Amino acid sequence: RLEEFLKKEVDLELSTLPDFEERVIDVSEVEQLMNSINAIAAPCAPVINPQAPNAATGTSLRVCWGLFSDDTVECYQLCYRPVSNERHSDEQAEHTLKVKETYCTITDLLPNTQYEFWVSALNASGVSPPSERAVYVTAPSPPTIKNKKIRSCENAALVCWESSDINPVDSYTVEL
Repeated sequence: RLEEFLKKEVDLELSTLPDFEERVIDVSEVEQLMNSINAIAAPCAPVINPQAPNAATGTSLRVCWGLFSDDTVECYQLCYRPVSNERHSDEQAEHTLKVKETYCTITDLLPNTQYEFWVSALNASGVSPPSERAVYVTAPSPPTIKNKKIRSCENAALVCWESSDINPVDSYTVEL
């Protein structure tokens, strides 16, 4: 029976023509609502912390920052440069690092030198405004004792040293 049915030609002509209205549906409001739900706002500016005690060596600095808001952040952009009175020198060049955490240890710095730091937060929507700038200072390099100038007697000793630091050092501690 199936074989006989499939051999027949079937005419599928409709007896009445369908009456369809041509409707244009405005989905712009729904589209805006959906986009606002899925969109992530660009983050607010991070807050850079002042230099913490023991956060510096002669050649490195540990810089920390944070956010006041619950922004979604993918990474941070940490920028720094040496502080100098001279303009446009090679050592004045800005350096930029991409960091995942809210802290970073920067190495290969000059001893007893001031560095200016600022940070921005990044996510899929864009980059935040930069933080306020903070100045950090590396520790001075150890002085060199002038062995030929050491003098001593029964109750006293004279020890002389020199510093290779460009910037003045506040004080020295002498240990016996």
